[in-house]
Amino acid sequence: MKSRCLPFVLRRTPFFLCAMALVVFAPPPAFVRTPMAVSPGKIPLGTVIPVSLEHALSSKDLTKGEPLEGRITQDVPLPDREKIPGGSKIFGSILGVTSSEDGMASITFRLDRIETKRESYSVVTGLRTMAPFIDVQSAQLPRQAGSESASAQWATTVQIGGDFRYGAGGKVTNKHHRAIGKGTSDGGVLVQLQDPPGSPCANWPDSPGDEKRPQALWVFSGDACGLFDLKKMRIQHAGNKEPFGEITLAKEDGNIKIMKSSGMLLRVVR
Repeated sequence: MKSRCLPFVLRRTPFFLCAMALVVFAPPPAFVRTPMAVSPGKIPLGTVIPVSLEHALSSKDLTKGEPLEGRITQDVPLPDREKIPGGSKIFGSILGVTSSEDGMASITFRLDRIETKRESYSVVTGLRTMAPFIDVQSAQLPRQAGSESASAQWATTVQIGGDFRYGAGGKVTNKHHRAIGKGTSDGGVLVQLQDPPGSPCANWPDSPGDEKRPQALWVFSGDACGLFDLKKMRIQHAGNKEPFGEITLAKEDGNIKIMKSSGMLLRVVR
């Protein structure tokens, strides 16, 4: 009975219906995987995340609710030899905008979701420092005149804030010529944060015992804090206190305009 049934079906059933049946009842391919959500706490409190903006920020053009996106610019080390790969994306949204026509210009935003090729991370971040694209570009050029043809990966460069990076694998030194870390092969650095007492970036939330772990700071110095070369602007709220994760930039005179590819260091605060 079983051996004669299938030929009978094939003779009496149009070919396309048989094909549809095979598709519907076929088992799913073994290689299909659903992206995993990372469990809370996988990214330790205090972790620095270096980001390049994927579009401009303008208090004149943005509106509340617009999406915000950045690119993570170097590998970010995590516990158990894991990492957030460089090139991953971080997403968020604009929470509020005030243009200069309505008073002091301001932009409030959050960046709270990281997506890699395999995983999705929920984070709460504050803004440690930010610099315009021209500063980022300068920090990637060789320090010595006439060596423009040399790769910045191997050349000595000056970080935003004044540290020296002596190429990939070379040491990173601060203003006092003390080694605080090393350069990485992806164009960044792994260094200890250098926050003297009284610095606005001192005493941020951090994991106990992790204060001296190497951090991924990309083109920024270990003590880089606040805004660089963004004239008349200030960080009104860094997001490291209530309301956690809400970052506000303000400008007293004129509208805020920050170019695409400007750089920032975010830090996990919750």
